[in-house]
Amino acid sequence: MKTLKHLLFAALLLMVSAQAAQAQRPTAARGNSTVHGPEKGSLIVIGGGTVTSEIWDRFIDLAGGQNARIVVITNASGETDDYHSAAIEQLRSRLGQDRVTAMHLNDIKEANDPAKIAPLTRATGLYFTGGRQWRISEVYLNTLAHQAMWDLLDRGGVIAGSSAGASIQGSLLWRGDTAGPDILIGDHTQGLGFLKYCAVDQHILMRNRQHDLRDFILAAPRFIGIGIDESTAIEVHGDRIKVIGESYVAIHYSGQKDFRFLHPGQQFNIATHEIIQ
Repeated sequence: MKTLKHLLFAALLLMVSAQAAQAQRPTAARGNSTVHGPEKGSLIVIGGGTVTSEIWDRFIDLAGGQNARIVVITNASGETDDYHSAAIEQLRSRLGQDRVTAMHLNDIKEANDPAKIAPLTRATGLYFTGGRQWRISEVYLNTLAHQAMWDLLDRGGVIAGSSAGASIQGSLLWRGDTAGPDILIGDHTQGLGFLKYCAVDQHILMRNRQHDLRDFILAAPRFIGIGIDESTAIEVHGDRIKVIGESYVAIHYSGQKDFRFLHPGQQFNIATHEIIQ
């Protein structure tokens, strides 16, 4: 477990490294009118475990229903694409084989190859499978593929992911160390940033993680921490979130002594820290 001093140092280091990484992007860094969420499009951030039919159906609906074109990025699940993916099966059973494309790029060179990333440029929805989130960042971070993901949101599309696919959506990559998920801030600290100034944890009640974001948010008060339990998700539109699924979401933010629990159906503004009635 990291000490508060180590967490504060890591947070400051992240801010500096994020600014440097922005300068290396293939396109200019974009402004945004929101504090944490994307200005356009939407996110589905899932806490792992069994993804409920309600969550799958909502993801497909936001992606265009039966006209959806989904890309499933499987890097988090392993080093190669030769394995079983329940997410691909679930989506193909609902939409058909031709509506769902698996993507498992091998390195940054491939993630900067327009031919390799072509399915992303046509997609209305993107889904990240679970596993280890650093495997996603090593291949896609600050590449043309990453830019294509932002373009997908600009077209009004939806980006979703479960477990590792949830944490990768934050700007700080929580549990991103190659040595294991028990290291909270490790050797991979930058997520894809669809949720700005945000760290996302998963499996929180199932694995007794609901307090793990507290010290980091105390050390970096500009950030917000979002912990999501299994079979549960948040639907994000700008800075407004809604809880869907079966369990709870814990929100950590500056000025709050511990965390605020949100239940299914509840809505919350993550910029103003207010319940939406």
